[in-house]
This record gives sequence, C-alpha cells and structure tokens, in this order.
Amino acid sequence: MSWFKYFSIFLLLVFLLPHETNASKSPPNIVFIVADDLGWNDVGFHGSREIPTPNIDALAYSGVILNNYYVQPICTPSRSAIMSGLNPIHTGLQHATIGAPRPYGLPLAVKVLPQYLKESGYITQAVGKWHLGFYQKEFTPTWRGFDSHYGYWSGRVDYYDHTAAEDGHMWGYDFRRDMNVARDAYGIYATDLFTTEALSIISVHNTSRPLFLYLAHLAVHSGNPYSPLQAPQDYVNKFLYIKDERRRKFAAMLTKLDDSVGAVVTALRERNMLDDSIIVFTTDNGGPAGGFNDNAASNWPLRGVKASMWEGGVRGSAFVWGPNFVSQPPGTVSDQLYAIEDWLPTLHYIAGGEAGQLPPLDGVNIWPSLSSGAPSPRQHLLHSIDPVFDGAAVRSGDWKLLFNPSGYETYWDRWFGPSGRNETAPETDLSLLIRKIRESPAGVAVLQKNPDALDNITRSRNAAMVNCTATPDEPSFVCRGANLSSACLFHIPSDPCEQNNVASENTDVLNVLLQLTSQYNSTAVPILNAPLDPIANPKYWNYNWNNWLDFPPPPGVNASQLRLEAQESMGLNENLFDVFRFTRKSSAVISAP
Repeated sequence: MSWFKYFSIFLLLVFLLPHETNASKSPPNIVFIVADDLGWNDVGFHGSREIPTPNIDALAYSGVILNNYYVQPICTPSRSAIMSGLNPIHTGLQHATIGAPRPYGLPLAVKVLPQYLKESGYITQAVGKWHLGFYQKEFTPTWRGFDSHYGYWSGRVDYYDHTAAEDGHMWGYDFRRDMNVARDAYGIYATDLFTTEALSIISVHNTSRPLFLYLAHLAVHSGNPYSPLQAPQDYVNKFLYIKDERRRKFAAMLTKLDDSVGAVVTALRERNMLDDSIIVFTTDNGGPAGGFNDNAASNWPLRGVKASMWEGGVRGSAFVWGPNFVSQPPGTVSDQLYAIEDWLPTLHYIAGGEAGQLPPLDGVNIWPSLSSGAPSPRQHLLHSIDPVFDGAAVRSGDWKLLFNPSGYETYWDRWFGPSGRNETAPETDLSLLIRKIRESPAGVAVLQKNPDALDNITRSRNAAMVNCTATPDEPSFVCRGANLSSACLFHIPSDPCEQNNVASENTDVLNVLLQLTSQYNSTAVPILNAPLDPIANPKYWNYNWNNWLDFPPPPGVNASQLRLEAQESMGLNENLFDVFRFTRKSSAVISAP
C-alpha cells in the first residue's frame, strides 16, 4: 500500500474520532429542571405504578435515562455542585444546608454556571429555589449571573403563604422578584407560581439568543413544620386509593410538579423552541422517606433516605431530553457513571464553550457520553466527606466505600417503601399509565416530532428498574463506628440495595478506596458553616427574610447585645461578631485535585 493510501486512512480516522469542540454551531436552549427531595421510586420510569408521572415519563422514555447518576445527600451541597462544577468539599459547603439566618454562602470567588453561559450569549433566567446564601446581595441569584430570579432564597417555604420558619423561633416572608419582595405571590400555590413564571419567560423570550432556564421547584419538599405537605384538595382527591394520608398529599404535590413539566414542554413547542432545546431533569438529593423531614417520598428498593450516603440518599432520578442533539435511541437507559458536578462543564460545552476556559473542576464533560453513548470519562466520584459526623462515601468503578452514612440515628439506615409495583387500584394499571404518558402534554409534543419515540416504554421501564432480593425489616449492619474498621464495601451493580457488606472478602479493593478517600480528604477546605445571627430575624425587617448584613441594624436593636446573648446560649468561645466578619470576608476555594 502506498504512503498516500496510508495517509488517507489516517485522515479518515482523525475525522471520525470525537473531538473536544463545541457541541453545535447554534447553541441550544437549555431548560434545567430541579425537583426538590424527589425519591428514586417517586417517578414512573423507575417502575412504580403508584403515582403517575406521565409528563416526566414521556420525556424520560424518549430521552436518555441516567440510571447510574449521583447527587449530594442534601440541598445546598447539590445546588452548589450544579452551579460550581465542584464537589462541596472544595467550596466549604459539605456539611448541612444554609439556614436562612446563617451568614455564609457559595464563595464569591467561585464563578458559577450562569456567568459562563452569559459569556456564550445566553439569556439566563432563574425560577424557584436558590439556597446558596443571601446574607449579602452579592450572594443572591441576580448578582451571580442570572438576568432575573423569581422565587425564594432560603431552603423551603410554605406552599401558599411563602413564609419560612427557621430554628424554631424565626419566621418571615421569603419570596422575591429579583431583589424586591414579591407580595403579590401571597396565597398562590408555589408550583403554579413557578410554572406561570416559566411560561411567561418562554412566551417573551428573544429567540435570536439561546435561553438558559433554571427551574428549581419547591416540590416535593415539605413546607413549614406546622403544615408540611400541601396541595390543592382536588389534586389530593385524585389519590383516594392511596391509604397513607401523607403519601396521598405527596402524590398531589408530585402531580402538580408533573403538570408543570408538561406545561413547559407545551410552551416551548408553541414558541417553536422545542426543537432547539435540551431539557435536563434532576432531583437534588434522595427522597425523605418514611416520615423523614415530615415527608413521604420513596427510594425503594434503595437503602436509606435524604441526608444519608446510602444509595437512597445519593442515587438521583434524572434524564436528558433533546432528540436533535442526542443520537442515542429514544428511551436509552444509561448505566454510565455520572455526578451532579458534571453539569457545569457539560452545559458549558453544549453552549459552545471551550474546555480551556474553565478552571480545574471536579466535574467532567459528559456530553459525548450522554449524546452518543461513548464511555463516561468519570471513573471515580466522591459522594461526600462530612467532618462533623466523620462520614464518608466514595465510588470507584463498581465499588462503593461507606463509613458513618449520616449524622442521624440508625433507624434511617433501613429500606423504606412503598414499592408501588404491586398496586391493584384501576388507576395504576400499566396499560392505562402508558396511555396517559402518550396523551400527556409532553407525550403529545414528543410524538408530534417522532411518532415512534414512545414505542419502547415497557422495555425502558424494565431496564431502569432496580431489582433486589427481599429487603429485611432490620439491617444486620449499619457501617458506623469510631474508626475506619467499621467501613463497608459494596459492589453496586450486583448489590444496588446495599444488603451485602463484602469488605472482609475484598481487602485489596477496600484499601484502594480507603486511599482514594484519604486523597479526597487531603484536598478538602474547612466547612464555612456559621452560627445563626439573631439580627437576621425577620421580626426586625418587617417580617421579611432579607440580605440583612447589607443594612445597619434597625433602630432600637442592640446588635452587639443580641449577638453576645446568642454566643452565650450556643456556648461559643469566640466572639460571634468576629465569626460574622470572617465569614463575610471568606471567599477561598481550592482547585480540584
């Protein structure tokens, strides 16, 4: 063969190989939907028939279902990972959520997702929950790259009056349009408010520029403790076949969320934006099952709940939809390993950004894997390292190390139902549910584009279901102790429900993961958690939660005395005001390893 033929073959191979270049010449609209506290088993596409989710399922079954995708155990760490591309151990947000009266947030030194997308020409709109700090205006959404924000700054609000109760004695209104208090939202169901706002954004969007819509719902998080589960009564009445009252209300809340997804898809179609859109749907953490956080989610058959590092706390329900940008067949169930911090580099790439524009991150660009089925570039991930309760969980390939899975009692180390797979009510018949999927607003939009897109629902459903042997009522081990000799090792593909600790039979693997955990821990920054500031109390600010450190204390409020009393009641040795000052100046963040 002549040198010219060899050279021609070489050029052909180079052309065929995937390149780290812009995903498309015309960046797509990106609609990023975050469901709050949605459990693994709360969506139909994971096999439950108890609560229909036809719009969510229609997109999942015509997109790519992420079946080996991991989130953080709780809200703030997950949202910080989405926005930063960093694991929370590298932003100081690895322990607990940011309480409304606590003066800290995602460090300002961290450039966040909407800032990158604006550089790529996107209009960036945020709707719903923030939960990344608001004690100064610089920490709020419109100061961090979003063109607008409509929603709340704290971790949860009442679905109707939009107040947030915190720390047992603070209570105030938390609803904003940009920096302004949005009093006109009072009394309107939160999911409806966020849906209406999303539809308004789509209806007036200038289609000469791509849209990034970050739609972070309150649903299905519980509201204030005195009325945690709220939904319109006509929605609750749809689920009289569900005997558990909490689960019935949860079903109504979830149905409202599902309706929202369908309405957004319809709005995109009516504006001729759907063909140019990629939709990402993800939960922020596992579900609060069995009454945890006054809620009624289900992670069955996965073990554990929200706020734990068991699979039920960190294995997330998610999919990607965008048939004009994804070449994998509709309804593909991907078992590739992905993490929530991967979204920033992935969306940056989709938007036309170059990898060299990003700082060192923990997240990796998974778009070639999502779009074409290429192997995921991710081989390892850190679930979490919490220095307060000495907990850690690390994944490497098929193996998971787990030690002290949560700061809660061992009761929450169990398996919580319902399974939703053995329902007998007529409303839960599988053929009826499939028809509802096809007839849902999202299903209609999908089928209008591709009449064959929902032909393989049963096959995709079966592939996405996690199946385990019967789960015991009481666990025989809990992976807890004073030292790492109590660490557990699981082979997740063969034991996704974490029923078999195989550490003693696989000491070589265990030692590798212990070393990996140590490497991650050596790069961690100290936690930023700050004690509550009594001056944040909404009673001093017309009963509104606000960016209180931007203002002098209200007349008649002795801030120094209040902080001293708070310091004494919490048993703190350092001066509380010095803690606040340090927190205000703290913006350090280290590079990912």
